[in-house]
This record gives sequence, structure tokens and C-alpha cells, in this order.
Amino acid sequence: MEWLFHLDASLLLWIQENLRVSWLTPFFKQITKLGNVGWFWIFLTVILLLIPKQRRTGAMCAASLVGSVVVNNLFLKNVVARTRPYEVVEGLTRLIEKQSDYSFPSGHTAASFAAAVILFLQLPKKYGIPALILAVLISFSRLYLGVHYPTDVLAGAVSGTLIALAVHWIFEKKKEKHSENCE
Repeated sequence: MEWLFHLDASLLLWIQENLRVSWLTPFFKQITKLGNVGWFWIFLTVILLLIPKQRRTGAMCAASLVGSVVVNNLFLKNVVARTRPYEVVEGLTRLIEKQSDYSFPSGHTAASFAAAVILFLQLPKKYGIPALILAVLISFSRLYLGVHYPTDVLAGAVSGTLIALAVHWIFEKKKEKHSENCE
């Protein structure tokens, strides 16, 4: 596991030294705020729940976000208990306040992918693709700002995607069963 830590640390330091520029920092600080407590995705979910034709998509987003919180924030973060990179990677500077929870996996990333994958699967691509792009930007912001390791972000993206796919599958099976019962 030592090699993985060195790879993670090296990638973070490379991002800090090669991609951080003063004019981009305010952008990534704002992007990361969209993922704080998943508020942006929760907001979109509420909007979808209020639109009769999109209630099912809203329900899927809600289930996916709840699943992400349970799996990532309540379970994995506490089991793995990984220290934040700015506390152990020598030379790494964080650009936002200290985070109050553990590092693995990235909750911002997991929630973003949990919602964005549902939106991509359920909505027209003109909405789904921007949702995925925003999820990627929020995820990268966590690296840019120095508050997550690359493996935290990767694990969050995989976890959020798998949760979204599972929720989508469950809702589709439920829909099929309902259709069969109505025939």
C-alpha cells in the first residue's frame, strides 16, 4: 500500500505544481461548494420531484443520494478512516478550510456521480451530459483544492456510479413487475 500512497501524493503534488493557477482557484472553490452536503444534487432532486413527468427520476435521484450517504459517508469513511492528504503529504497546500470527516472515499464525488448517472440515464442527453460534466468538475475540484487523494475521488466515482446503476436497475425491475401485473 506504500506505493499507492506515493502515487496518490505524487499526483496531488503534480496537480498543485502544474495545474493550479490563480485565476482557476476561485472557479474550483465555487464548483466544490456545489457538492457541499450534496446541496446542488438535492436541489435538482427536489425540482424533479415537483415536476409530475419527472417524479420517478427525482425518486431515483433521492434513492441514489441516500444510498451514497449510507455507503460512503456513514460506512466507508468511518471504516477506512483515511487521514486527509494535506495532513500527511509534505508540501501539499490545501486551498479551502480543513474538512471535518475522513478522506476515503470522496463524498462530494460519490454524491455527484450517484445523482449525475441517474440524470444521464433518465433525462435527455442535453441534461444528462452536463450533469456528468459537473460531477467530473466537482470531483476534480477536490484534488485541485488538496482535500482528497486521487484514489478517494476514484473510489467515490465508482461507488456513486454503482449505487446509481443499482437504483436504476431496481426501479426498472419494479416498473417491469408493475407492467406485468397490469396486463
